[in-house]
Amino acid sequence: MPVTKPRSHIALASIPVFSNEGCLDMAELDRLLALAERDGTFDEDEKRVLGRIFAQAGQTRLDPAVSTRLVRLRSELGIA
Repeated sequence: MPVTKPRSHIALASIPVFSNEGCLDMAELDRLLALAERDGTFDEDEKRVLGRIFAQAGQTRLDPAVSTRLVRLRSELGIA
């Protein structure tokens, strides 16, 4: 049986964000970031997953504060 890479805990935690109302709010963003940085750093997999979450969130109507924070986070974390 082939070994598969476990799914990211952040990706799994983001499912309710997009399945409920379909947009990311500040509290949800804070929870996702807390999961990612619970070990004190953002690893490459976490950055990759956050980049996908940010891209999906950017296709929805975001609160201006969330949008501004996503821009800042992309810059700080080096997420394209």
